[in-house]
Amino acid sequence: MFDVSPLEVVTLAVVAVFIFGPDKLPKMISEAMRVLRKFREFSESAKQDIRKELGPGFEEFDFQDLNPKAFVRKQLTAPGGDYGQSDLQHLRHDIAENIRDITASVQSLSAHTPSSTDDRPTT
Repeated sequence: MFDVSPLEVVTLAVVAVFIFGPDKLPKMISEAMRVLRKFREFSESAKQDIRKELGPGFEEFDFQDLNPKAFVRKQLTAPGGDYGQSDLQHLRHDIAENIRDITASVQSLSAHTPSSTDDRPTT
């Protein structure tokens, strides 16, 4: 969730000790945890209220679905729908086949064309 390395955590702890002092730091940590706990309770209560207001059928509503990145990922990996992936596979196959045909035509033309060294006059 948070992209914090162990070295950064240690640095933050040292800075916190210098700012708040070793005697006030435990009280500050417990206060921060209390505020975080209250925020989580408020957030969970708000989610339950929203689910209740949406009505039946939305009891299992996942709020992560509102994240556009998660929504797109979920829709693309949903079973039963390929969302144009088969069309893209056919198009890719057709392009590869056309490239093979063009390559074969160019190779056959270069095999039938006399080389430029044969036409050069000798001096």
